[in-house]
Amino acid sequence: MLKLTKRVFIVLVLSLLSFGPLQAQHGKEEEHAEAVESHGSESHEPEEFNAGEFVIEHVSDAYDWHITSWGETHISIPLPVIVYSKHPELHDGQAFHVFMSSKFNHGHDAYKGFRISESEEFKGKIVELDEQGHELGKPIDLSLTKAVAGALVSVVILLWLVFSVAGAAKRNKGKAPTGIQNLFEPVILFIRDEVAKPAIGEHKYEKFMPFLLTIFFFILINNFMGLIPIVPFGANVTGNISVTMVLALFTFFITTINGNKHYWKEIYWPDVPVWLKFPLFPLMQVVEFSGMLTKPFVLMVRLFANMLAGHMIVTVFVSLIFIFASLFSPAVGLAASPVSIAFSVFILLLDVLVSFIQAYVFTLLSALYFGMATSEHH
Repeated sequence: MLKLTKRVFIVLVLSLLSFGPLQAQHGKEEEHAEAVESHGSESHEPEEFNAGEFVIEHVSDAYDWHITSWGETHISIPLPVIVYSKHPELHDGQAFHVFMSSKFNHGHDAYKGFRISESEEFKGKIVELDEQGHELGKPIDLSLTKAVAGALVSVVILLWLVFSVAGAAKRNKGKAPTGIQNLFEPVILFIRDEVAKPAIGEHKYEKFMPFLLTIFFFILINNFMGLIPIVPFGANVTGNISVTMVLALFTFFITTINGNKHYWKEIYWPDVPVWLKFPLFPLMQVVEFSGMLTKPFVLMVRLFANMLAGHMIVTVFVSLIFIFASLFSPAVGLAASPVSIAFSVFILLLDVLVSFIQAYVFTLLSALYFGMATSEHH
């Protein structure tokens, strides 16, 4: 019971560390109100806390790694901006540009004819500017964003875990597993015996095991990292649809490349009445081919939606504190904070379970697709 209490307390502290941006927003409201009073403005009201904007900013990608904010002070880690201009004539013929995101001053300044857009069309994206400062559109953007940096950090952690477990397995050959090997070996055996073998088959599962284990641990590690709001963690990698799309495409390409003749026959000439697959009315071919394309789409959306929803719910509960303070009074917001924090901690603990489930479901469905593509006709 004492251990459980300590864990809940740690999660609570980590949740409180993410409140910095909210305090910054609240501080801006107070500063705006003071500015209005000092200048005797006519009818300008203090800027209200925008919960929707706050939630979207915290689940979307960024060009720097935000740590905390207090008033006008922003603490963040800048990341490399790598852009290829579509209008090199505006940059003395130079098309390729590399600089740190700190040059944008948290989105307030332009640099070398580029800036982070505030327009509805390109909001949050880097755009090119003409000589008058008007937006010309997006350049080719190869920047190292927060999601990319988070994915790279998770790859380093994954490689360290893999080599550590492999080294421990060699040292403890013929002995009972200990340490980190004791933690990961049951998971590896579970993926092999309960996922790969039943879905793919006893004789064909081995060549798919490296991919299945990699995809499972990559998703699991990134799911966990996204729940810890401390650098270098906190990046919503699996809540980014571009990342989940790439993972789903890997499954799609492996399925397509390993598909046997029976798999393709079932798509282009299935065992149904001839009138359903006649060339002039290829109903079943359309249905089967559509099913082949929707499988990776479902993989992509399921992982993205579940992980994004968890992060959004936590930020919504935190936002309630300042919504109540804005609508009623700071005292009401303070009174609501224990309930809001309690629900946020509950959702974070629930997300731990969801992190396991989503990694397992993605791996299981990938194994099922591999099994369907390589199964023999009975």
